[in-house]
Amino acid sequence: MSVSLSFLEWDHELAAAEGEFYSAAMEWHFSPETGSRFWLEKADTLGFDPRRDVRTHADLRRFPNVVGELRNVPIEALVPRGYGDRPDVIGAFDSGGTTGAPKRVPLMSDWLRHSLTWKSLRLDDLGFPIEANWLTIAPSGPHIFGRLMAELTRMRGGICFTVDLDPRWVRRSLALGRTEEASEYAGHVVAQAHSILEEQDIGVLVVTPPLLVRMAESDALVDLINEKVSVIMWGGAHLDADTRKVLQGQVFPEIPLCGQYGSTMILGGSIERAGAGWPNGHCVFDSFSPYTTFSVVDPGSLAEVAEGERGQVVMHHVSKSLLLPNNLERDLATRVAAPAGALGVSVADVAPVAVFEDAQVIEGVY
Repeated sequence: MSVSLSFLEWDHELAAAEGEFYSAAMEWHFSPETGSRFWLEKADTLGFDPRRDVRTHADLRRFPNVVGELRNVPIEALVPRGYGDRPDVIGAFDSGGTTGAPKRVPLMSDWLRHSLTWKSLRLDDLGFPIEANWLTIAPSGPHIFGRLMAELTRMRGGICFTVDLDPRWVRRSLALGRTEEASEYAGHVVAQAHSILEEQDIGVLVVTPPLLVRMAESDALVDLINEKVSVIMWGGAHLDADTRKVLQGQVFPEIPLCGQYGSTMILGGSIERAGAGWPNGHCVFDSFSPYTTFSVVDPGSLAEVAEGERGQVVMHHVSKSLLLPNNLERDLATRVAAPAGALGVSVADVAPVAVFEDAQVIEGVY
């Protein structure tokens, strides 16, 4: 059967049918000429033929969760052969390492371009300013978050100011009971942000919720943010509805707070849905369908929960650059209906599980 691989090329004005998209994706990732060494070697162990048997989003659940293997897979083995002898790899990026040794995935230049274009369109929907400077308080390499925010700022015509963040050091300090050390580090980060806000024109502030709460404890810093910043984008950690309500209603009453949610294992994330909220102030996150999608499952049985019920988030990445389906994430969420025409589901009220992969989950500052 002839399959058009053009369905893998993103165009925000065009969309392939579900069957056409998955046929193209499986052909690309499991053809000897175009697939990655990792998936070609694993194909015989799957117990099914992806090129024949995967035609719907539900079929992705047939794949095993291979994310744990990415702790020691050579990064070159994950790059599809179809990119040729000199693939344009932006870099290799780590998961947060919240529950053990980090996993690593490659970031291809075409995926970076497509995913950030999609995200930038979502920012337009939310009223983010164009040609504004951003202050991003986020981890840089080996983490992907800081790189994505820097590229997004440049795409939208602004200059990105950064304060680096080492979330692994904070989590290590907290795990060892050194809470004062973690607090001092957070203060060190906030002081750098304060300096930039005093000296530069900043239109967008990107920050993790724990650090935003820390910033809100300084009257001088709150005044600076209210004076200069147009939008606050939070992400990288949980923000409960009550805290968001206080921050939005009392601390930054004229500045929209916009959340983002994602994972390195899907090479990005999503921005909260514009113009709609879940009851009790929770925001809703829509995925970059059909390339990154969400499912919500019962943590015990792994069966999908009904709409409106809570469960554990499963993320899927299916693009030209990477195949990583059926990844059980360390988050709980409420299942919400996805926008019309999108695959998978949307999620609301995202919060970390207490234990994941037999390890206690410590968020810290990210």
